[in-house]
Amino acid sequence: MSASYRQPGVVLTDRRFTVPLDHDAPDGETIELYAREVVATDKAERDLPWLVYLQGGPGFGANRFIGKQAWLGRALDEYRVLLLDQRGTGNSTPANRQTLPLRGGPREQADYLAHFRADSIVRDCEAIRPTVTGGAPWTVLGQSFGGFCTVTYLSYAPEGLRTALITGGLPSLDAHADDVYRAAYPRIEHKAAAHYARYPQDVERARRIAEHLLAHDVVLPNGYRLTVEAFQSLGIVLGKSDGSHRLHYLLEDAFVRTPQGPALSDAFQEEVQGLLSFAGHPLYALVHEACYGQGAEPTGWAAERVRAEFPQFDAAKTLVGDGPLLFTGESVHPWTFDNDPALRPLRETADLLAERADWAPLYAPDRLAANEVPVAAAVYHDDMYVDTEHSLETAGTIRGLRAWVTNEFEHDGVRAGGPRVLDRLIALSRDEV
Repeated sequence: MSASYRQPGVVLTDRRFTVPLDHDAPDGETIELYAREVVATDKAERDLPWLVYLQGGPGFGANRFIGKQAWLGRALDEYRVLLLDQRGTGNSTPANRQTLPLRGGPREQADYLAHFRADSIVRDCEAIRPTVTGGAPWTVLGQSFGGFCTVTYLSYAPEGLRTALITGGLPSLDAHADDVYRAAYPRIEHKAAAHYARYPQDVERARRIAEHLLAHDVVLPNGYRLTVEAFQSLGIVLGKSDGSHRLHYLLEDAFVRTPQGPALSDAFQEEVQGLLSFAGHPLYALVHEACYGQGAEPTGWAAERVRAEFPQFDAAKTLVGDGPLLFTGESVHPWTFDNDPALRPLRETADLLAERADWAPLYAPDRLAANEVPVAAAVYHDDMYVDTEHSLETAGTIRGLRAWVTNEFEHDGVRAGGPRVLDRLIALSRDEV
């Protein structure tokens, strides 16, 4: 039985659904999906069109909004919204170090997780849509990885869509994971350079921290092993609207004096472990590269292999000279599973996923070229997480897609820009701009 409750200006209803683990075996094992229905209080009794939100990630549950935060307020002007926890995230049969051993060993866990990509998420949406909308098509809003899912939706189930809205999430249709990271490292280098231009004092601060980590074995309070490579991966915040400022404040308070000499402060360690730990979103690490898998070529720890092509990211070599330490971000490495206690039990599972060579295609270029669903996409000109060139190439292959290319926002524009971003996309989808 669904439970409804209220927050300022909205009525919320918890919804739960049962879907097949493998949609090609509908009579086999099932999993549970959770979603939160949201409607404006003054429209609660009205028959409104539906908008389903697909969160970025992979591996993150839908936003837990309070009232009409961010873009939600604009959506509630005309939609009833379904905030879906994608399979394995949030309250949708979570997949993590605690639950995955129920599947068996690493091989069984890897086989299970192979069903947690965009193609399965789209089929989940289609499985629950008749119950939610009575069979009517709905609008999908896909942020980042949710946009990847939306392009898969347009490829294989466009009949379920009334409109598709995408923010920072137009993927390459055919790039291997190697190509994705080959494009990514120069972007993060550019973001790091922009950060140091804004905060030149951080050059010495970052170098000092890196030197300390190369000379000391630092284990954070939660058991995370803070290596210099892990420290560099804090650059993941640089793709967000406030990321550079947040990194600056983190670096300026890194050290305290102790009887044993300078040490990384408890406050620094506390914030770092919150930024680096995958305890709350382990699927991000487990299936991140698998999101790019198509065909018989394994992803093979692409980010780690490709990083070797960019020696400027080698901290030890950097510290021999006087140049700035480069940060990284939006990549998962084998050492990620060694460093993070939330991931250590899943290292072999991750290795098996990296070796997997039977990925189904995620996109159908011929179907996209004949698309009839209204589509609008925000492409962020300086997006650190999703390559702009890849996005624009894909935009040109989807019939009728209207792209809004902007550098007004970073990748989290739908959060930072809130109603304005969504309003622009809705208008574009209706040819009102």
